[in-house]
Amino acid sequence: MSRNPQKQPSPESFLPLSPPTFHILLALADGELHGYAIMKGVTARSEGTVRLGPGTLYGALKRLLEDGLVEEAGERADPEQSDERRRYYRLTSVGRSVARAEAERLDALVRAARRKKLLGVRPA
Repeated sequence: MSRNPQKQPSPESFLPLSPPTFHILLALADGELHGYAIMKGVTARSEGTVRLGPGTLYGALKRLLEDGLVEEAGERADPEQSDERRRYYRLTSVGRSVARAEAERLDALVRAARRKKLLGVRPA
C-alpha cells in the first residue's frame, strides 16, 4: 500500500506576511531566540519604529508554530546560558523559504517604486 504524503504548501501561499510576522521570521533567521530576545531584536532592527508587545509576539508565534514555519528548540547547546523558563524558537526550512519569498516580494515592490520615481529621487 502506498501512502500519499500530504503535499506541503508553497512558500508563496503564506504571502503576504503581516509586518510583525515578517519581523519575527527575520529575527529568527540568524538562529534560535527566546521571546524577549525576539522583541528586542525587532525593536533594534527597526530602529524603534516597530515594537512587538507580548500579545502580538506570542499570538504570531502560536500561528507560526501551527503553520510549521517555526519550531520550539530542544535542549540548549550551553545549559549555563539557558533559562529553563524560556522557550526558544527557530525557523524551520519552510519558514526560511517563506521569509525568503516575502523578502523577494517586498524587493520587487521596492524596485517598482524606484521605477516610478517614488524612491531614490531627491527633490531639487
